[in-house]
Amino acid sequence: MQMEYKVTVATGTSEYSGTNNYVYVTLVGERGESERTVLDNPGLDLCRGAVDDYTVRSPADLGPLILVRLEKQKYWVEDNWFCRYVKVSVPGERLSYTFPCYRWLVGDGVVVELREGAAKKLSDDTLPEELSHRKAELQERQKIYRWLAWAPGIPKCIDSKTEADLPQDVRFDNEKRSDFVGSLQYALLELSLKKLAIKFGKSWNDLDDFQRIFWKLRSPIAEYTMKHWKEDWFFGFQFLNGSNPRMIKRIDKLPPNFPVCGDMVQPSLLPTTNLKKELKKGNVFLVDYALMDGIPANVIKDQQQHIAAPLCLLYEHPDNGLIPIAIQLEQKPDKDTPIFLPSDPPLTWLLAKMWVRHAEFQVFQVLSHLLRTHLVVEVICVATMRQLPAVHPVYKLLTPHLRYTLEINCRGRTQLISPDGIFKKVVSTGGDGILLLAQREYEVLTYRSLLPKFDFLDRGVTKLRDYFYRDHSMMLWGVIQNFVSGIVSLYYQSDSEVEQDTELQAWINNVVMEGFVDVPDFGLASQLNGKEELITLISVVIFTSTAQHAATNNGQFDWCAWVPNTPCSMRQPPPTDKDAVTMGLIMDTLPDISQSCIQMAITWHLGRAQPDAIPMGQYVEQYFTEPAALKVIDKFRKELKEVEEQIKAQNEGLDLQYLYLCPSNIENSITI
Repeated sequence: MQMEYKVTVATGTSEYSGTNNYVYVTLVGERGESERTVLDNPGLDLCRGAVDDYTVRSPADLGPLILVRLEKQKYWVEDNWFCRYVKVSVPGERLSYTFPCYRWLVGDGVVVELREGAAKKLSDDTLPEELSHRKAELQERQKIYRWLAWAPGIPKCIDSKTEADLPQDVRFDNEKRSDFVGSLQYALLELSLKKLAIKFGKSWNDLDDFQRIFWKLRSPIAEYTMKHWKEDWFFGFQFLNGSNPRMIKRIDKLPPNFPVCGDMVQPSLLPTTNLKKELKKGNVFLVDYALMDGIPANVIKDQQQHIAAPLCLLYEHPDNGLIPIAIQLEQKPDKDTPIFLPSDPPLTWLLAKMWVRHAEFQVFQVLSHLLRTHLVVEVICVATMRQLPAVHPVYKLLTPHLRYTLEINCRGRTQLISPDGIFKKVVSTGGDGILLLAQREYEVLTYRSLLPKFDFLDRGVTKLRDYFYRDHSMMLWGVIQNFVSGIVSLYYQSDSEVEQDTELQAWINNVVMEGFVDVPDFGLASQLNGKEELITLISVVIFTSTAQHAATNNGQFDWCAWVPNTPCSMRQPPPTDKDAVTMGLIMDTLPDISQSCIQMAITWHLGRAQPDAIPMGQYVEQYFTEPAALKVIDKFRKELKEVEEQIKAQNEGLDLQYLYLCPSNIENSITI
């Protein structure tokens, strides 16, 4: 008895998703295959955003459907096609199947086979067709997604010289690509119209001159920074809620290379207390840039740049908040390395703080942002593509949080941190310094430090006041962990099911033994021993690719646009004589006019909201199709909305708001 199946085919919604090529579909069931059918209705088919219905015939009932096979053949010219999904309705029954795709069909004669949408572990598949499909898919992916050691001593990455070498499935959409290229050009054009960006080597006359680059590129926090950046409370606030909120640590004794005595800092304390007492109470904190010590400084157009490795002592004042009370600009104290104090001449203290903020720029861009979010998540991307088939529940859970990460990282390697990239042109660690800095951090990187709870505990900052980054991170961590636990528990009923999932074990082995192979004490086992370990690891990946990235990336224009607040480079060495600091020395030390323009342009380009951003928890591509999984996702969204409302309520009425971790401001993956 001939059967007629209704087949619905959805084409992508981005530019150039449609095709004029021939597309054929074949249904594969447990009892056989349908006719190979060309998708050709009267009029235009498979256009951008189209959802087209077709009839596919079979000489007999195919039984439960296993696969949908799509084939594309050239018609006149080669024309790629992006398929979102295929749905199949069984004649005479209410039963329908959904086959998620979300892939490009590239090339003449390309064949893609899609599994039905229900997530399945290897042990859930029993049919030869299912098992061979899993195996063939991974074999093909392992040829395409290869590991590369881009440089020694940093995480491995995708083997791709440039973004153009990446598979189309992980490339930016055309709109994203055009915006990415155009936005930086726009920012530089705005500044060049003011005839500023071309003035290399020329210093500003005074601090107020930096306002000349506040033209069309501006934000409320950037303008607030311009007004308050000299104030000690604002300097301290940025260690809690700026672009690098993960450095500050509580101390109960001073490090031996930072010989601060009580009399030095007493004017910053209340008369009723002293440094010894405040150390004991847990009110004294340290930010130590030891990783910067000995990093080679860049040479930009024959001009030597300079680097310091400061130590900054901070005190949580009961009335004034977190304030700096002592700064040393090098790691080894001697007669040419004074300890700077708030009681020093105002310009001297201001320049010392600028040197700390300069170190902050290097550390947050290269370590907190690039290494600890982008490169860490890239390891997960490559391992996921190599070891987990598209039908696997962990693949379905992770893949929306890996969108665009491979391309943005390739662009970062070729355009930002390459030997001729933007960092080499304007940043003091550009060139060899970036790699050495990343290698030093990578040597001490631990999996434990990627878990927010342990990060805050280990740094002793669980009780610091006004630490919005910590509070919001913990709120989001709880919601993410609940979500991941809900999904994982649908597919793994016991610890043994995790331990016996060979695909999952191959994935974690690939992550640890390939991606993070050079980290001596990373602390992540190459084997997953139960559900809790799996839930924690996936939660870390999602937290890092969403909240942690937003915390370090999204505010960089706010805190760096006013260049004296976070200078990208310093053109004179750190001061050795407190009495020799003049405004002329400060202006000759800060980035020149050209460097300032590029710093402002690049931080605006990287930190601005992306026009095609998918907010956290919004799954535009629906990889899960089961009602139980969709219910967990819906609960996740509701909990994120509650977090959003809490954060906005906390910020109501504040002059300086912390909204970077509002879920609506967090992208679902690292795309910039």
